[in-house]
Amino acid sequence: MSKYVVTGGSGFIGSNLVRDLLSEGDEVVVVDSMHTGSKSNLEGLDVPVFQMRADEFYEKEKPEWADVDGIFHLGKPSASPIYRADRGKVVEAVAGSVAVFEMAREAGAKVVAASTSSVYNGVPPPQAEDAAVAPTDFYTEPRLFEERLAAVYHSYYGVRWAEMRFFSVYGPREEGKKNLANLVTQALWCALSGKTFEIYGDGKQRRDFVYVGDVVRALELAMSSGSNGVYNVGTGTSRSLNEMVDLLEKVTGLELSVRYVPNPVKNYVAVTQASTEKAKKEIGFEAQVALEEGIRRIYDYYSKLMEAGWRPEVRWSIAFEPVSGVDPLARGPSGRGRATYGKAVTGLPSRQLPVSWSLC
Repeated sequence: MSKYVVTGGSGFIGSNLVRDLLSEGDEVVVVDSMHTGSKSNLEGLDVPVFQMRADEFYEKEKPEWADVDGIFHLGKPSASPIYRADRGKVVEAVAGSVAVFEMAREAGAKVVAASTSSVYNGVPPPQAEDAAVAPTDFYTEPRLFEERLAAVYHSYYGVRWAEMRFFSVYGPREEGKKNLANLVTQALWCALSGKTFEIYGDGKQRRDFVYVGDVVRALELAMSSGSNGVYNVGTGTSRSLNEMVDLLEKVTGLELSVRYVPNPVKNYVAVTQASTEKAKKEIGFEAQVALEEGIRRIYDYYSKLMEAGWRPEVRWSIAFEPVSGVDPLARGPSGRGRATYGKAVTGLPSRQLPVSWSLC
């Protein structure tokens, strides 16, 4: 049995990881500020939860982390719009990273941390870990900082580490993310609720959608591996949003209304597709759940939640006015029916614009 700290352990990915670690007999301590996490994700589990940031946990709770074998650091604000709304979250993320590596240095523990595929913005697919990358927004900057910080702690103090560049992760227990949930999940919620799903542009942007169960396995493989480094966590296959919507309808039998809207997001990521060779070679990770099967699993999960009375908080809409000369019942860019077009009404405060799911 091993003992682990999981920051962000009540969040989407973190709670799935915590459940799996406990099922294997490991001891787990959860640290979570509850910014996008939810205590309901840990319902029924016998696990201590410290509702605080990672830097606060480091300063105040040394008896809880002094003897840990590893730290899974997922406790960073997890979506680009959060940082655009509050640039102070960059400082919070950086402070958390330093605290986590200080804990690891003092405890002799390994760190496995969440990075992001958004660092590949502008890099042609398939995107490999050795590609030249640079931050393009406030969300990617603290993650690239942490990757560099990990290498420094390894060089100076021998701290073992793995930074995991997540691609577009979807799965059960995204309820707490609400309008920041993954695109696949958002689309399913809209279909289940009879709401319209909004797509920026023509729907041809592509994502490497990876199921959360595969992500959990990648994290655990990285922790048990003797390797240090940056690793992609994706399937190696990308789908356009139009293809994803068509597949969702086919798998679930639901009908999804789609609205194509102008893209208001600067530095929008057009394509993500993981190169999978390094992760397979060094930590033994290869995704196993195809998108079709992943959709079946989340359809079953969220359908049962809705039967029990839960209702999703689907993404909000921007204000629309008709686009001159465009039939609102025209078929969408992919040839799909039921698609409508609109243009954003100008003059709205930026906080009223829809957030970006392009970086999920």
